[in-house]
Amino acid sequence: MVDIKTVEKTAHLARIQLKEEEKEVLGKQFLDILAFVEQLQEVNTEGIEPYQHSMCTPMREDLPGECLSQEDAVFNAPQKEKGFFVVPRVVEV
Repeated sequence: MVDIKTVEKTAHLARIQLKEEEKEVLGKQFLDILAFVEQLQEVNTEGIEPYQHSMCTPMREDLPGECLSQEDAVFNAPQKEKGFFVVPRVVEV
């Protein structure tokens, strides 16, 4: 099982809250995922050409249109300050 601290850190980064029993289950699932990735890394891909999609996705023309005012853009924001969105810090200094 992946240790609880790793599960907690991953949950924190994903901004989700987990119950203690969920942490244990996820730790075991992480191990399964890592084992599968190791299995994929062992596959011999020598001589296999990289996959290229043959379909071309057309791009639509970029046409200017009406924009939201700053007031309308932040209207439903849970937190705003001086016309800007206020969001939690994600990079620790």
